[in-house]
Amino acid sequence: MTIGITGPGRKVPRQSAVVRLIVAAIVIGTCLILFALASDLLVGWLWFSSIGYLQVFWTTVGAEAVVFLAVWTTTAVILWLNGWLALRFARRQPTQPAAAPAQSAAGSVQPDLLALVRDQLPLPRLIAGGAALLALLVAAEEAGNWGVFLRFVYQVPYGADDPLYNKDIGFYLFSLPAYIVIRNWMMLTLVLSGLFAAAVYWLHGDIEYDVRHRSISPAAIAHGSALLGFLFAVKAWSYVLDRYLLLYGDNSVVVGASYTDVHVGLPALWLMIGISIIAALAAWANVRVRTYRLPAVAIVLVGVGMFVLSAVVPGFFRQFFVKPSELELERPYIEHNIALTRQAYNLDQIAAKPFAAEQKLTPEVLEANKATIENIRLWDWLPLSDTYAQLQEIRTYYKFHDLDVDRYWLDGSYQSVMLSARELRSSLLPPNAQTWVNRHVLFTHGNGAVMSPVTRKSAEGLPLFYLRDIPPVADVGPRIDEPRIYFGEQTDDYVIVKGSTPEFDYPKGKENAYAAYGGAGGIPIGGMAARMLFAYYFNDPNLILSNYITTDSRIMIRRNIQTRVSTIAPFLRLDHDPYLVVSGGRMFWMQDAYTTNSYFPYAEPAQGLDLNYIRNSVKVVVDAYNGTVDFYLVDSGDPIAATYQRIFPSLFKPFTTMPPDLRKHVRYPEDLFLIQARMYQAYHMEAADVFYNREDLWQFPRQPGGDGISMMTPYYIIMRLPGEPQAEFFLMLPMVPSRRDNMIAWLAARCDAPDYGKLIVYEFPKEKLVYGPFQIEARINQNTEISQQLTLWNQMGSRVIRGANLLAIPIENSILYISPLYLRAQQGHLPELKRVIAAYGEHVVMKETLAEALAALFTESGPAPVAPSRMEEAPLAGPTANQSRAALDRYNQAVERLKAGDWKGFGTQFDAMRELLEDMNRRPVDR
Repeated sequence: MTIGITGPGRKVPRQSAVVRLIVAAIVIGTCLILFALASDLLVGWLWFSSIGYLQVFWTTVGAEAVVFLAVWTTTAVILWLNGWLALRFARRQPTQPAAAPAQSAAGSVQPDLLALVRDQLPLPRLIAGGAALLALLVAAEEAGNWGVFLRFVYQVPYGADDPLYNKDIGFYLFSLPAYIVIRNWMMLTLVLSGLFAAAVYWLHGDIEYDVRHRSISPAAIAHGSALLGFLFAVKAWSYVLDRYLLLYGDNSVVVGASYTDVHVGLPALWLMIGISIIAALAAWANVRVRTYRLPAVAIVLVGVGMFVLSAVVPGFFRQFFVKPSELELERPYIEHNIALTRQAYNLDQIAAKPFAAEQKLTPEVLEANKATIENIRLWDWLPLSDTYAQLQEIRTYYKFHDLDVDRYWLDGSYQSVMLSARELRSSLLPPNAQTWVNRHVLFTHGNGAVMSPVTRKSAEGLPLFYLRDIPPVADVGPRIDEPRIYFGEQTDDYVIVKGSTPEFDYPKGKENAYAAYGGAGGIPIGGMAARMLFAYYFNDPNLILSNYITTDSRIMIRRNIQTRVSTIAPFLRLDHDPYLVVSGGRMFWMQDAYTTNSYFPYAEPAQGLDLNYIRNSVKVVVDAYNGTVDFYLVDSGDPIAATYQRIFPSLFKPFTTMPPDLRKHVRYPEDLFLIQARMYQAYHMEAADVFYNREDLWQFPRQPGGDGISMMTPYYIIMRLPGEPQAEFFLMLPMVPSRRDNMIAWLAARCDAPDYGKLIVYEFPKEKLVYGPFQIEARINQNTEISQQLTLWNQMGSRVIRGANLLAIPIENSILYISPLYLRAQQGHLPELKRVIAAYGEHVVMKETLAEALAALFTESGPAPVAPSRMEEAPLAGPTANQSRAALDRYNQAVERLKAGDWKGFGTQFDAMRELLEDMNRRPVDR
């Protein structure tokens, strides 16, 4: 006989102790989250107050809070209700002693965890807490859709209807996105409710699923059927919305609703709506029947219906009925696609004009287009940025982030220039100087800018500086009275201004110059409460401990201009390239901002971007010294911008209130132009037949780049359009036929008032061959003289750098090609502009300057010289000798006129020389 001795049973934590631990953890976590949210809220409030956009802040925060609370409350109530109902209708299991073991098949003793949780924990409170926590996660995700609901509430009509349902397009831009967000939330909430209730039923044994036994109680079946019915009802509404989503389909022929969508897909959706309603009613009926068969049939009915009606039937219909007569059947839908895509990207506003592509350039024509010639850009941004860095960064902690192209009236002429701000990056200080004081108190701002003309160079091949040095010296460029840059493209760290010590201003010989900030930018940080707040926000105790902070000190945060603009208006999409403007002795940043949408019906989405509608409706100006931000509404006819103006009435200013000098520097943004140019490659074809066959598809020109072939990018240029009285600032890009290299057209956007924003495309005769950039590059590479010279330079320890773009310059009805050539020492970083390559028609030349290249080009383009005979090689005498001396004199005078930039005088002397040479050719030779 054996005597079994058992030890004391395992003690189970008392209910009150478990509850206290759970409550304590929840309270601590909630307090930490609330404290972090409160600090973010306070910093945001102080920052928005400092820049004058407090109304924008409260509107944004209020909308986000309303969406969060509405979603959290509704979701929590629904989840709690389902959990409570499950708890109420679940089977009551007999209470067992917690220490009673459950004997397994192997004889081991395992605790009944389900019984432990069910009997020892306060399930009603856990259900409420779990519902609140899950709802919190859902609400945190949905709160980011506050903009969708604000646009829905404040929407304005678009003013045009879609061609299928005849609904105002504003419905698709503003209402449909909100309905989709609500639908997705309802589906998610119902799925979570089912899982939440299933967990309660499983805990009570109403749902059992293991290898030996599977069962589900009638109460769980009834509850699940009710939720399934609601899910089918939401699915029916989802199919109603899917009717409108047909307008965004893409079958590779039509973007938008096609013939198949309208004649098969739309009726199929109506059938699916009916099937979903029947399935919902069947599921609700099962609340009384309580069998698994009825819900299973409903699920199979909806699943099979969706597969057959949404995939099989439309596929067969398109393959065997539509494709044999595709063009004829799809024609009206292709026309919708073309018209609405052109409307969505403003392509319908592009004015198409013929371009004769003649070969009639003469010195007189060049003189008439002197402003174009004098502004041909010979300095590419990459070699010029290296040159700026070597000559004008002054110290290692200064950096030129980007070079911008703009135009100014300087020295009595309209000139295209390149300029860049000299910003300070404290992270580039030597490692032993990377102290908190240096990074946040002393090295706080950049200084000045560099400006140079796009065409001119020094005798050494270096740029001529209109603005240079520290403090800025204006030789020809605009003066800069306030050169300090506290807000820019590279500034990211916070800085303290108006501290107890002056800030570093600029290096001055062996000493440094210092200055104190005198502006109104930044947030007051003199009080201890503000210092503690920002110390917590940046996790930096030095803000509390430092003696450099005084009662007058201010902290500058969000100093990167794009971060600054995006924080104020996160609903605007920003152009990648903000550019510097010098105006009235101060420096400003000009930032283009876009209103976009991805729900414009029948419009093709932009490749790689989540949009199929875009407008450059807003121009943003940021003061580089004070950090003030002004939003100017350029396109008041844009319904999205008009909606935002209703939401934020104090945010936008009329464009007419922008200072007049700043308005002169508004330019057409490059990102928008690229998007429009890419879409126009196909959507310049307005005839459905031509579009369907892709007969006249365009593409960007190819050009050699780096180690391979790249596509040409747009470039800014000052030129005079054919028939226009004066030169203007343009953004332009040539076009070539698909898979061909000859030029077919060029697209330009006007940047100057009063025609700002107008786009023009000049189309070449299709029966005439006009060399494209890649073909001109091939001719340059095949030119023996040029290739030999390039090879020689490369062998002499220099590196030859070609310009990034071979510039196609339209002059009257002709195209002139210009390409700069730079030399850089093999181990050096200072590129020098050494040659200019010019091409026109069949002729290619390379000379030291643009003027010499053009002179040589049009000398070669003149009448071919007559080959001399043997007898004519003897010295000339008599009248012929006098004429030859006169011709030489004319040539020398023409060269002098050319060096002076007098194209008219050059043409006069050149014509006189030609007349003398032709007369000599007709006369008998005097010996």
